[in-house]
Amino acid sequence: MKLYFLRHGKTEWNLESRYQGAGGDSPLLPESYAEIHQAAAYLKQFHFSHIYASPIKRARDTAMNVLNDLPGDTPLSLLNRLEEFHLGRMEGMTFEAAKAKFPDEFNAFRNAPDKYRPVEIGGESFHELIARMTPAIQMIVAAHDTPDQNVLVVSHGAALNAEINALLKTPLAHLRDRGGLTNTSTTILETTDHGSSFQLVAWNKTDYLKRKLDATDTI
Repeated sequence: MKLYFLRHGKTEWNLESRYQGAGGDSPLLPESYAEIHQAAAYLKQFHFSHIYASPIKRARDTAMNVLNDLPGDTPLSLLNRLEEFHLGRMEGMTFEAAKAKFPDEFNAFRNAPDKYRPVEIGGESFHELIARMTPAIQMIVAAHDTPDQNVLVVSHGAALNAEINALLKTPLAHLRDRGGLTNTSTTILETTDHGSSFQLVAWNKTDYLKRKLDATDTI
């Protein structure tokens, strides 16, 4: 089976380089809806047996707009385990402000995940995030584990980066080696052994988006 991981569309806070996390949120940009439709136009070539999404509004809105463009009547389920990182006191802060106030946490979160200790900010560690997301992915695989099944998972940039790399058994220190994930990008994994292992089919696919991307699109 294949898992298609879609990062939500670009939001106002993404454009402002501001942390959202699980507790913060901002509306999708008006132009993001066109990009979600572009993603859906790519995704509609695959038959999805189910869509799973984070219940946070930016991911939920992305999933529902994709769903409306897909043929047939694909079920949609919202799972709390697919939420973004809980970033505590950094949520709502611009990257520059977070870097100034919490330099160690800011640098480790972005550049050294194995050294990230979010005690001062009251946040969620990489280990904690992976421990909550992996059971959701295992549940999804178990529910759809037959040949040629496709499942769409709509979630968040930092959370998906951590979880996808964990599924690929990437050491935490090397989590950023493949780069970040772009708004409305698709990353595809395949499993042929009931979820015991995963193979990377495509990372951060954005060639269906019809504009030039910039630094605020990717985290």
